[in-house]
Amino acid sequence: MIRIERIWLAVDPMDMRAGLDTTLARVVRVFGAAHPHHAYIFANRRATRIKVLMHDGIGVWLAARRLNRGKFVWPAPGSTHLTLTDEQASALVLGLPWQRLGDAGVIDCI
Repeated sequence: MIRIERIWLAVDPMDMRAGLDTTLARVVRVFGAAHPHHAYIFANRRATRIKVLMHDGIGVWLAARRLNRGKFVWPAPGSTHLTLTDEQASALVLGLPWQRLGDAGVIDCI
């Protein structure tokens, strides 16, 4: 089992033809470094594919996912990256509206 302590989301799109070395270089450029037990998620321009680079403390893993229908819910470009909770990351990978989970889904009294 790969232990993930923090999950980062890169907002700007990435070319999905990128392999492990190119994706790792992108992680270092966007996030400053690839930290042990952190995962970094990237999407293509249409948000129909994602790549996840995970550092397990010894080496790195690269996984990809493609939706056959629909697209991943992705933030508009602006900030360079966001951090996600485990619950948000699970919803993102399934193509669900992950931004509504956690504190963002709280309804206050008016």
